[in-house]
Amino acid sequence: MKITFMGAGSTVFARNVLGDAMCTPALAESEFALYDINSGRLKESEAILTAIHKGLDGKGKITAYLGVENRKAALKDADFVINAIQVGGYEPCTITDFEVPKRYGLRQTIADTLGIGGIMRALRTIPVMADFARDMEEVCPGAWFLNYTNPMSMLTGYIQRYTGVKAVGLCHSVQVCSDGLLKALGLEDRLEGRKELIAGINHMAWLLEIQDKNGLDLYPEIKRRAKERNAAGSHGDMVRFDYLDKLGYYCTESSEHNAEYNPFYIKQKYPELIERFNIPLDEYPRRCVNQIAGWAKEYDNLIGQDTILHERSHEYASYIMEAIVTGNPIKIGGNVLNSGGLIENLPHDACVEVPCLVDGMGVHPTRVGRLPVQLAAMNQTNVNVHLLTIEAAATLKKEHIYHAAMLEPHTAAELSLDDIRSMVDDLIAAHGDWLPEFR
Repeated sequence: MKITFMGAGSTVFARNVLGDAMCTPALAESEFALYDINSGRLKESEAILTAIHKGLDGKGKITAYLGVENRKAALKDADFVINAIQVGGYEPCTITDFEVPKRYGLRQTIADTLGIGGIMRALRTIPVMADFARDMEEVCPGAWFLNYTNPMSMLTGYIQRYTGVKAVGLCHSVQVCSDGLLKALGLEDRLEGRKELIAGINHMAWLLEIQDKNGLDLYPEIKRRAKERNAAGSHGDMVRFDYLDKLGYYCTESSEHNAEYNPFYIKQKYPELIERFNIPLDEYPRRCVNQIAGWAKEYDNLIGQDTILHERSHEYASYIMEAIVTGNPIKIGGNVLNSGGLIENLPHDACVEVPCLVDGMGVHPTRVGRLPVQLAAMNQTNVNVHLLTIEAAATLKKEHIYHAAMLEPHTAAELSLDDIRSMVDDLIAAHGDWLPEFR
């Protein structure tokens, strides 16, 4: 069996996901193929994973493939392809995504999922992933593509609609959502045996139901405690607790993310909201700088070790691969096309996040039905941007980039239509060759 990791220079993530696979008996004898276009980062990942492999008495093998010219070889005969690329990196592209909008007074927190930053990230990433898909159709047509790259809904939605590759999008937020919520509210005693239903879109999926092991609805107590917590003073999850109060439901992804997915919290006319809801503007650039420095220090400490121990993480990838290989079923939260109306009140060509069964036949999404109308409406404001950005990527018509930015909730709440079009033009010019040619 062969497991190929695209973007293996994402060393921490490659270590976690492939280390998990090496811990899994059904996967441990695989070829672990590392692919990247950055030779330094690829060597770092190969060294760390080799030490993990030794620490686990690994029976498989690790191979490395550098550069576009070796991409088909990395993919050839793969059974699973894991994607964790970042096109354009922190420098120059992430900086561009933040600094150009700032000139128009548009501030962001993360800018990797929605917002004008998410749109630009999708437009420069989709062509690369489309190349991956074409190669996969040629050299490993039966492989499963497990996408971890953001913006999840736009990238996974494109692959699922415009290629023949079997794909599912994976995020970290579903499996930690209720655990983090209950711990934050002092309800740890309700964790064991809890039952939950989560569905919506990536980074804005909703905790629709949550019960304790005896079937007691936990939402009344959750809402009471969350409202008290927000009233008591600043903390790190104020936006999602405000969702609970105003919309009636909790959301999967963090408050720093969700602060920029709507027109409510980051507003030039109401600057006091930034402090009131503890919103970390420019959070992602700070995080990138800290991660780069942190990894350099960690690598210096690890590289002298001949073996490194690894314990299996909560990331879905190894569990999905294990279920497909062994036929032993598991349930995940997966990003899939809304074909047949898995969520009835969202478009069928949207990429939605719903419970999925995984077994020897692959990934099987489950039908959720209708979301509460206010939740579907919130999702739809984001889906509008997803679909228009995908349309821009598929047709290379610049007009659809304007449309996506015009309908992006935070952007539209802050800027005029003329400024939106001008900002898009400036971003396209600033990104240069990182973007395809739009008509």
